[in-house]
Amino acid sequence: MPRSSRLRMTRAAVRRMLYAIFGIGLVLVVGTVGFHLIAGLSAVDSFYYESMLATGQGPPSALPTDGDKIFTSIMAFISVGSVVSTLLFAVGPVLRQFWREEVEYLEAGARAVEREIERHM
Repeated sequence: MPRSSRLRMTRAAVRRMLYAIFGIGLVLVVGTVGFHLIAGLSAVDSFYYESMLATGQGPPSALPTDGDKIFTSIMAFISVGSVVSTLLFAVGPVLRQFWREEVEYLEAGARAVEREIERHM
């Protein structure tokens, strides 16, 4: 692969990672502020609560009011969906390239086996 093409891929990968970090950070900030304002949790407890939701581990404890529970439910869907989609956005091209290289390797092996079989016939 030419150097300029690799450099472009590296820049794109770095840009995608920065977007992913920004997206996850934005979800953490919105959730932390929301839990602080709506549920009355301290800043650290709010961040902890949102972190547990965003990583899919669930809320560390049940909140007392219905409004708190509704906000928790909404943030659970938004947080997990955002984290999964931003991580896939960031690593998708790397996985695609890996998949392509592995498929090419397997196809080359299959062609070699076919040639070997044809030679023995």
